[in-house]
Amino acid sequence: MTLLHRQTRASSARPIRPPRERGTGKAFALAALMHLLLGWLLYHGINWQNNTPAGSEAEIWTEIPDTSTPTPRPAPPPPAPVKVQPAPPPAKDEDADIALQEKKRKQQEAAAREAQLAEQRRQQEQARQEAEEKRQQQLAAQAAAQKAMQDKQKQIEQQRQAELQKQQQKAQQDKQRQQQQAEAQKQEQLKEQKEQQQEAKAKADAQAKAKAEADAKAKAAAQAKAKADAESKAKLDAERKARLSQLQGQLGGGTAGSGEGLAKSGTGKGAGGNATSPGYAEKVQRRVRPNIHWGGETAGLETVVSVRCSPTGTLLSASITRSSGNEQWDAAALRAVQNSDPMPVDIDGKAPGSFTITLRPAGG
Repeated sequence: MTLLHRQTRASSARPIRPPRERGTGKAFALAALMHLLLGWLLYHGINWQNNTPAGSEAEIWTEIPDTSTPTPRPAPPPPAPVKVQPAPPPAKDEDADIALQEKKRKQQEAAAREAQLAEQRRQQEQARQEAEEKRQQQLAAQAAAQKAMQDKQKQIEQQRQAELQKQQQKAQQDKQRQQQQAEAQKQEQLKEQKEQQQEAKAKADAQAKAKAEADAKAKAAAQAKAKADAESKAKLDAERKARLSQLQGQLGGGTAGSGEGLAKSGTGKGAGGNATSPGYAEKVQRRVRPNIHWGGETAGLETVVSVRCSPTGTLLSASITRSSGNEQWDAAALRAVQNSDPMPVDIDGKAPGSFTITLRPAGG
């Protein structure tokens, strides 16, 4: 585990190098071979110059590599090695041999230069193609980035338009909703007003009906009361007439006279329309006197009250026939008579039908 870790650290500590180009080793090997061959030729050329060789001619043919422009891809094969003929035996003509060696050397140098130029052109073409590819990639990347930006801007614009349209639709819907609500409120108000009007009309009709019924009831009650009063009056008149006829029969046809109703020492003097016993005035005095409540002046006050009674003494009516001039005393006198209901009956067990009572305050 420690060894693997050390190897990993060692490999990570190494500097990153560019990849080696293909064919570089072959080119260096060919160049080294050419240099060795050139050194060997120079060595033998110097040795040949020390001897006087016999004149001779020789031609050495070597293959010349193709110097045309290599195709960029794939890489051209390395130039074929120069076939070196074995060194000829020493010739007799030393100058011709030197010229031949020089020519061969020049050819080899030219071949090496051509190979080097071809390699340089290949490398330049490859670098140019790589630069062109890189430029094309950059242009493509720029075009793609520009297209992506345009698409993004277009998408943003579409989203903005969609959002704007959505807001417009929402605003229109809100406006329609508000109009509908206003219309509904208006209809509700109209409905409420109509219901209120109907309710007011129904109430007014009910009041009018109730008033008409009350008026009808009051009218019927008034008519019934008037009828009852008329019947009661007719009955009282009949009873009075019957009583008068009975009294007249008892008195032998004489008429009813007047008598003392209340002694002067009492609350007043009265006269009855019917014959009464001498003590009836005292009975009326004892009945009315406790009901007189008066705290005002007493001088000169005298009120005459007319009274109508049933035979049982029930007070049928009481009214002032002669006023004293003081309305308050008149009211007190009338109340005293009304509060004395029922009136006392006479010795025959019946009360007179009608009589008058003259009332004066005590001390008057």
